[in-house]
Amino acid sequence: MRIKILWPGKTRDHNIKELQDSYLAKIKKLEKCEVIETKEARGLTEPMEKRILAIEANGLEKHMKDDYIICLFDKGKEMDSEEFARFLQDKKANSAHTITFIVGGFLGLADGILKRAHFLLSLSKMTFSHELTRVVLLEQIYRSLTIMHGRQYAK
Repeated sequence: MRIKILWPGKTRDHNIKELQDSYLAKIKKLEKCEVIETKEARGLTEPMEKRILAIEANGLEKHMKDDYIICLFDKGKEMDSEEFARFLQDKKANSAHTITFIVGGFLGLADGILKRAHFLLSLSKMTFSHELTRVVLLEQIYRSLTIMHGRQYAK
């Protein structure tokens, strides 16, 4: 299985970046995985929401190809860690595609990106910053991979 994670812009908070890098390194020991930081709409404010989402969508689309697309979306399906592990195991067993997770920027994702998704995933009913969402996603991918590989993970 190959995992690709896309998000617009770089993580600016160095503490969050350290956590991201730590989980990414752990994931890479279990499966092929890459994070791609795409074009972020900089210098624009929320009243320009459609323009921001369009710029970020354009950057994301360049890396989507024919992958199995999972978009993080607040109205998506919630799963516990065991369910998520079974979900990923099923995709691994039944799909030759790369599994691509897409995390939006501070305004979320454009409708066109959401429509291309095969699956919409919610990490929680709570709202997280887009940078913190990146860490939570990486941690849950790592946790799921340890379950899939029969490895112990602290509870």
